[in-house]
Amino acid sequence: MQTIIEKLTENAQLIYRKSIDADATIAKLQSSGKGKFQAIFPDDAGFTASGRFFKPYVEELAMDIASLSQLDSDAQKQALPKVVKKIELLLTTLNQFQVSVKD
Repeated sequence: MQTIIEKLTENAQLIYRKSIDADATIAKLQSSGKGKFQAIFPDDAGFTASGRFFKPYVEELAMDIASLSQLDSDAQKQALPKVVKKIELLLTTLNQFQVSVKD
């Protein structure tokens, strides 16, 4: 399980780097009157965080990954799919955002 947690951490670091750029772009869009949305993800996306920037979602993911190593084996197996889903959602959304902003 330690190897899996290391891979999750690597993905979280990638997401963090992408989110910094995306958040800067969102700030520019919002300062020019665009990007008028209240949250990146809907309430039912699996995140407890909410916000107009990626940062709160990335922080939640980082805390989830960090807490995995504190859990016993059975609890890790139950928590893992939720963490993987969050990674998938963040990576997909960040990639789509990058593509849409370049156009």
